[in-house]
Amino acid sequence: MKKEEIKELSIQELRAQIEASEKAYRELKVAHAISPVDNPSKITKDRKEIARLKTVLRQKEIAAAAEAPVVNN
Repeated sequence: MKKEEIKELSIQELRAQIEASEKAYRELKVAHAISPVDNPSKITKDRKEIARLKTVLRQKEIAAAAEAPVVNN
C-alpha cells in the first residue's frame, strides 16, 4: 500500500488492515522458519508496512483527540 492510500483510510479500516497485515506477517515468519521463502525481503517489507500503518493510525488518533472537546469537572 502506498502512503497516500494509507492516509485515506479511516481509523477502523486502519485497525483492520493492521490486523490482517500482522496475521500475514506472522504466517510468513513461520513459513520462513520451516523452510526458506522465495522472497525473504518480503518479511522486511511487511514489517515496515505494519509500522507505516501504525504510525498513520496513531497520528489520526491524536488528531481525533485534539478535536474532541475538553470536559473539566
